[in-house]
Amino acid sequence: MGHLLANIDLTFLIASVVKIVFLTFLVILPMVAYSVYAERRFSAVIQDRVGPNRTGIPLTLFGFKKDIQILGIGGLTQPMADGIKFLLKEDFTPKSVNAFYYWLAPCLTMVPALMTCVVLPFGSELRLSDLNGLLSWVYGVIGMADLPVFSSVPVPSVIADLSVGPLYTFAIASLGVYGIVIAGWASNSKYPFLGGVRASAQMISYELSLGLSIIPVLMVFGELNLTKMSIYQDANGWLLLPLWGEGLSLARWVLWIPMGLSFCIFVVAMFAETNRLPFDMAECETELVAGYHTEYSSMKFALFFLGEYAAMIIGSGLAVTLFLGGWSIPFGPLIGLGYSAGDTPLWLGLLHIGVFLGKIVFFILFFILIRWTLPRFRFDQLMKLGWMVMFELALFNVVLTAFLMWLVPLK
Repeated sequence: MGHLLANIDLTFLIASVVKIVFLTFLVILPMVAYSVYAERRFSAVIQDRVGPNRTGIPLTLFGFKKDIQILGIGGLTQPMADGIKFLLKEDFTPKSVNAFYYWLAPCLTMVPALMTCVVLPFGSELRLSDLNGLLSWVYGVIGMADLPVFSSVPVPSVIADLSVGPLYTFAIASLGVYGIVIAGWASNSKYPFLGGVRASAQMISYELSLGLSIIPVLMVFGELNLTKMSIYQDANGWLLLPLWGEGLSLARWVLWIPMGLSFCIFVVAMFAETNRLPFDMAECETELVAGYHTEYSSMKFALFFLGEYAAMIIGSGLAVTLFLGGWSIPFGPLIGLGYSAGDTPLWLGLLHIGVFLGKIVFFILFFILIRWTLPRFRFDQLMKLGWMVMFELALFNVVLTAFLMWLVPLK
């Protein structure tokens, strides 16, 4: 048994499985669930009301006389109750729908959002060999001391370290609109159909601005590898916080203005791409009932919400990676917490993961704040902003960045 296991790269195998399970089931899906909870609580604070602050166990469904109310935890179990509710609700399919595409649409909304997370570097690297002492002790206790231990090769905290990370993200994320369009068409109802048409028009308008907004960023980095971008920003300052390393050079400070403009364009376009207010014309309740998912119920209805919030989380992760240093700690090299390839202790690698998730939480709260404080655009205003302001501004920013890089070249 030990001989067979010795022929397998145990570190790579375990790390790959753990990264997939960790990122998908222990990070993305719980963050989606608790983003909904955070939005309900945050909106309650803004509107001066209570919001969900308790969760009950419906014992009356099993013949008991009274439900049990769970108090004192602020309603933190509400997402679990909502998930159980969606699973147990009747899955009703109207007779007028195109059944195959009606069932396919929620999957096309959720799957692309999860696929894009594989290229995001959620940490620096994990030196699992630091656990060999503990692992050897465990093997000795259970009498299996001949089993292999982790190799000294650090494990990168990214599932697929592609050299074209941003292009892959945009290519896969743009497929999510197909789920919305197909849902609107397959429902055979006027309100979902209008929501699907609006979503396609909105995607065309803001996908251009979103793609052009990162061109100046790629010009500065000179590559498309998200992991290398995070490492560079850790050593030389974030794009929006160039306060150490090469970030203190004149060239980086001259480029701070176009980088800030790219960040603003990226964030605004991300709001439109994720159908978040003030750009939620595809599901505008005051005009379209619920938009493209009006005819959906139970878990298919929940998948649309899961896809929207997952896309919001992935978009936040991409913004953090490109503009805010990714997993890097602010002023890390100055306080002795800088990244060192192959020599990063395990505790620092775990801290990098926590920093990355903390930055994403900040962006999620920003998304929620904007939704509950700004009014919705009219559809003609939405199109005008996309084609006559955002697109031209993004093109101007590319030219401005090229001019400044020619004027003050980077080293």
